[in-house]
Amino acid sequence: MSQRLRFMLFLSAFFFVISTNVSAAEEPTREQILEQRMEFYIKYSNDTLPWYYLAAVDQFERNIEQVRNDIPKREGVLAIQFADDFWTGILNPKKDDTNLKSIGFFNGNGADGNNDGVADRQNDDDVMYALAEYLSAHGTDEKGFKHALKEYYKVDDTVKQIITNAKIYEKFKTLNLDKRAFPLSIKHDYSYHSTWGASRGWGGRRMHEGTDLFASYGVPVKSATYGLVEVMGWNEFGGWRIGIRDNNNTYHYYAHLSSYEKGIKLGDIVEPGTVVGYVGSSGYGKKGTSGKFPPHLHYGMYKYNGRNEWAFDPFPSLRLWEQAEKGTKKI
Repeated sequence: MSQRLRFMLFLSAFFFVISTNVSAAEEPTREQILEQRMEFYIKYSNDTLPWYYLAAVDQFERNIEQVRNDIPKREGVLAIQFADDFWTGILNPKKDDTNLKSIGFFNGNGADGNNDGVADRQNDDDVMYALAEYLSAHGTDEKGFKHALKEYYKVDDTVKQIITNAKIYEKFKTLNLDKRAFPLSIKHDYSYHSTWGASRGWGGRRMHEGTDLFASYGVPVKSATYGLVEVMGWNEFGGWRIGIRDNNNTYHYYAHLSSYEKGIKLGDIVEPGTVVGYVGSSGYGKKGTSGKFPPHLHYGMYKYNGRNEWAFDPFPSLRLWEQAEKGTKKI
């Protein structure tokens, strides 16, 4: 190999390493991403419009963007994507209008947050300023917040999800809510395998939407996530069950409990690892029915996309959470 060729290969390898390191350095960490988002929420919040209202809407938009094919991924720090009619005005013939005067003339909500003289939906400052102005115009308490959400989204389940997001953020005062917990105490004996899609005979032909985790009566059942207790009580299929909704548009369903943890009630905000109940064999009959099957926890996960809610297989998540917990705790 000639000296010139060796030199050229050396330069190629050198610049490849340099470019790779620069790209890696430019890729923001999860913590940096959350810090960037929080900066926007704080910047456009005030004494009457808390940051967690802005964060709750943005997080909902981010959640549905991830599971909807009809919503393009928005570039930028924020995920909020306003509809044409909202931004430019229903009667505005120019749906991509950025002129503040014509937008105002047609009663649009487009705004200029960075003071450059235009209302640009691709600009994070403009988007967050428009959201803050819209919410503030409807009042600053929870009632006003709900009214603003219902007027814009038109869907009660969407309003419920965003309100849940806000309450979770308000409680924990952070966006860093990625922690998860395995729903059974790993100090006890238990077993489980993938039971997704298995047939169920009681109550008619139906598919098993979840994973059964078998354990002894009374083994503690824990919340897998940060979330709001949305449902408690008896269900003829699930017996004594509890439903917890998190800030990722996911509803977590814990069924066949023998009892609830003392003090847990509807509306509570819980965190990963919070004991919410205990393994049992309740269900498949009228209220109080128990013992028709071996004691176990039925755990289900349901995703909401802004239109409907569907079940998905929780088994991969359970495996991941179990491995993480076993790696940090002594059994």
